[in-house]
Amino acid sequence: MAVTTKATIASFGGKLLKCAHNASTTNCEMAFNLYLPPQATLNPLRKVPLLIYLAGLTCTPDNGTEKGFFQHAASQKGIAVLYPDTSPRGLNVPGEDDSYDFGTGAGFYVDATREPWSKGYNMYSYITAELPQTVFSNFGQVDGSRVSIFGHSMGGHGALTLFLKNPGKYRSVSAFAPIANPSNCDWGRKAFGGYFGEEGDKAKWAEHDATELVKKWEGEPLDVLIDVRAPTKKGTSDNFYKQGQLLPEKLEEAAQGKGEVNVRWQVGYDHSYFTMASFADDHVNHAARYLLG
Repeated sequence: MAVTTKATIASFGGKLLKCAHNASTTNCEMAFNLYLPPQATLNPLRKVPLLIYLAGLTCTPDNGTEKGFFQHAASQKGIAVLYPDTSPRGLNVPGEDDSYDFGTGAGFYVDATREPWSKGYNMYSYITAELPQTVFSNFGQVDGSRVSIFGHSMGGHGALTLFLKNPGKYRSVSAFAPIANPSNCDWGRKAFGGYFGEEGDKAKWAEHDATELVKKWEGEPLDVLIDVRAPTKKGTSDNFYKQGQLLPEKLEEAAQGKGEVNVRWQVGYDHSYFTMASFADDHVNHAARYLLG
């Protein structure tokens, strides 16, 4: 579980570490970024909670750190932020680089069961177990008992499903424009069909679909924050919403009676990091209520 720190960058009074380690779940070297707030860097004996950010299609650990502006509120609240990669890289699986929405940069935070993808495309196990264990064992300032999760688009799907599949593991969850019902959109059907098998294994698909999972939720009442670009009479500036890739209303409907799923429809915004930066503080503060309370 040794970690190599390749760069250390000052950010909002804390330090952003660019790291890499050899991962057994993905059978390759994996990059990740870790933001340590000033509360941890100035006092190495102080433990700070962890917020995991899962990124969207094609992203690397650098996208969120450079464009999400999550470090701003995290530095104020004293929260570390972990930025994983979105897939294994360099496994040389035939077809992994053929399209932007499957394979490299598109691991969909699942453990593939279909060959040849099952030999390394195991992002569910990597995110839920190997990566956090690596971080906790190498960075003593990070408190493994206080962890929350959030994400964008494919990463919003990942955050929601990991939270719903593991009651009690994460203290809170939120998402920007999540793929909320992947079994019923083109992105999800392509990913699930490739990693799990086609229509015949719909039960496996449902295990990684937030809309299906929330129907079975029996944990504490939900408190989920979701920001999505609002449809108006003139349409929405989020083309992926218009294409039916996100389907947050399906999640909203399925979550009735399970607590609060607060879908905020943001007028005039799009699917980009400009939107995430605009509401970054809200999402960090949402996590802080549970991590620091």
